[in-house]
Amino acid sequence: MNEQNNVIRKQPKHTFPKKKVLCLVSNAAQLHGMEVGFFAEEMTRPFFDFINAGYDVDVASPKGGKVVFDGHSNPENPKGAYPNDLISIGFVHHTTFGKWMENTFSIADINVADYDAVCVSGGGAPLINFIDDLELHKLIADFYEAGKITCLICHGTSLLLWTKLSDGTLLADGKTWTGFADSEENMINEMFGMTVNDYTIETEARKNPNTNFEVAGPLEPFAIRDGRLITAQQQHSSFLASQLVIEALSE
Repeated sequence: MNEQNNVIRKQPKHTFPKKKVLCLVSNAAQLHGMEVGFFAEEMTRPFFDFINAGYDVDVASPKGGKVVFDGHSNPENPKGAYPNDLISIGFVHHTTFGKWMENTFSIADINVADYDAVCVSGGGAPLINFIDDLELHKLIADFYEAGKITCLICHGTSLLLWTKLSDGTLLADGKTWTGFADSEENMINEMFGMTVNDYTIETEARKNPNTNFEVAGPLEPFAIRDGRLITAQQQHSSFLASQLVIEALSE
């Protein structure tokens, strides 16, 4: 057998056009008496990938100011489930980036024209904070209608349940997209021994006859790009989301 046949060579693209991306996370909220925030990896992994692509990246939240990781996703929480999330640990201990957790930009200070893409993280707080935030809905619509890449991850995709374009139609209408699945919600409910969320993205999305909502198996990496809209099912899909954003921005 020719050993040369076993040689694999890989030379991926390593230079990308200069771009600027807004990573958007939720402010903290109360859920069943617990403080919840955003899922660590769903912001820090795309952030890491964007920085490695040479992009400028800002972190914002609807109200600005301090933001927190969900305790479940915080790698430095002894009771958390992701102690090996080295990227999130590195982010919070970085001399510059870690300080952003204490003082994020407010969406009121964001000029859509300054950015090429927006990437919204999920977590425990978005289902609580995003539903009635009309300013946030408008910001997402403005990004999309300005021709910007619009990326939503996990519970961040809940924005597609409510975000309306300037003509009054839902951004999700006519789109194929994904988000946190009911099968995954059921896993969370079993973990906590209660119904954690009052409503779920999948159930609500399937009530819209004008949209196409898809999911993979529970906790399987899965992401979809439909034109300028990129969605990812959950935290295990964060790296797929950032890959799709970088591909889209390289076109």
